[in-house]
Amino acid sequence: MLQINVKENDSLEKALKKFKKKYEKTGVVKELRKRQAFEKPSVTRRMQKIKAAYKQKMQTQEMQG
Repeated sequence: MLQINVKENDSLEKALKKFKKKYEKTGVVKELRKRQAFEKPSVTRRMQKIKAAYKQKMQTQEMQG
C-alpha cells in the first residue's frame, strides 16, 4: 500500500502527482505489461544484450563529446 504524506496547504494536484510518481517507481504497470504475453528466454536475453550495447554506446559517446 502506498502512503503519500501531504502537507495541509498542498493542493490535490500536487498530492496526485506525488502518488503517480511513487506508483511509477513501484513498477506495477511495467510488470503487468510483461506478464500479458509470454516471452521466450532467448528473446529476453537478446533484448538485454541489445539494451546493454546501446547503453554502452551512449556512455562512450558521452565521454567523448
